[in-house]
Amino acid sequence: MKFMIQLKPNHDYNIQISGFKHNITNFTELMININEISKNCTIQLLNADGIAGYEHILHATIHAIKAFEREDNIANDLGLEICVRASAQRQISKALNILGIEEGQVNICAVAVNCNENIMDKLETILGKKDDEVLKPDETILKKTYNISDAEIKTMKNITNVMIERTTILILDT
Repeated sequence: MKFMIQLKPNHDYNIQISGFKHNITNFTELMININEISKNCTIQLLNADGIAGYEHILHATIHAIKAFEREDNIANDLGLEICVRASAQRQISKALNILGIEEGQVNICAVAVNCNENIMDKLETILGKKDDEVLKPDETILKKTYNISDAEIKTMKNITNVMIERTTILILDT
């Protein structure tokens, strides 16, 4: 999905989000390939199992961008800041433990900020065919990953709202 967000007057952000299923056989080679296509933009690959849908990752991405604008970012890199915000963690190591990708079969949430319009096509050549099904929230995995109770989900109406709230609370703590 593509989003055009204006956070400041006359300053638009092009945010693109897609899901992929990929078997990572060489992490270093993968990151070299990603870095080659992201010279003038930000691409962040996250473990999609820890993402509660498009709304959650878009919310986290917007707040990562805002953190850089306010100069109260936790990480020194926008991609890593997206990871921190999406995981609702203040510690980068904890965020990477939750949303980092490793070698093996993985569901990937790819977030591209201010990349050209065909960046997801380029990612497809590296990661294979897009599969946005991996971005649908898996309540069982998310409850375990983030220690979310049934009562919290009931109060917030769904697990996506829980994760958005947790991301927002992180923002208020900064």
